[in-house]
Amino acid sequence: MTASQQDRQIIEAVRQQRPRLLQFIRRRIPDEAEAEDLLQDVFAELVESYRVLKPVEQAAAWLFRVARNRITDLYRRKKPVSLEAAFGAAEAEADGEGLLLADLLPASDDSPENRLLRETLMEALTDALAELPVAQRQVFVWHELEDKSFREMEEETGVPLKTLISRKHYAVLHLRKRLQKLYNELFTD
Repeated sequence: MTASQQDRQIIEAVRQQRPRLLQFIRRRIPDEAEAEDLLQDVFAELVESYRVLKPVEQAAAWLFRVARNRITDLYRRKKPVSLEAAFGAAEAEADGEGLLLADLLPASDDSPENRLLRETLMEALTDALAELPVAQRQVFVWHELEDKSFREMEEETGVPLKTLISRKHYAVLHLRKRLQKLYNELFTD
């Protein structure tokens, strides 16, 4: 692929994804300047990937994954987050704008240690989620893994907002209890 073809692909990806990506970032980073900086970092990484590594096949998915990883790294640099605090913050946010489960996962680099840690956590989470009643599991998955707000869920399902929040609350209580031992083993001395 020539440099001009790469340039066209990069320009097209930026043009198509910039509005959605900025909205995605700003929902998680309220400071406008910080959100713009992060967006520029994500696009710089896209350019670097094309120039140094190889062209990105699915630019949209790649951009959102990089943005999420950068946001997670930003939260990690600001302060450590306990399992209870992160679940509690996400649970308390009725508009769905709290910390997400992904913010607890280890850095997104491909180091064997972080990859194994992510796999271990996700396997434990999958097992714990399977133990939940279907309604609780669905609300948790929608909010934490699919990034839907409670308001969106309410509009889509017709289930009252307080019921959805209650379901998430009970799911979180179960997951906290179920995952606490693993969390202590992995993250405390």
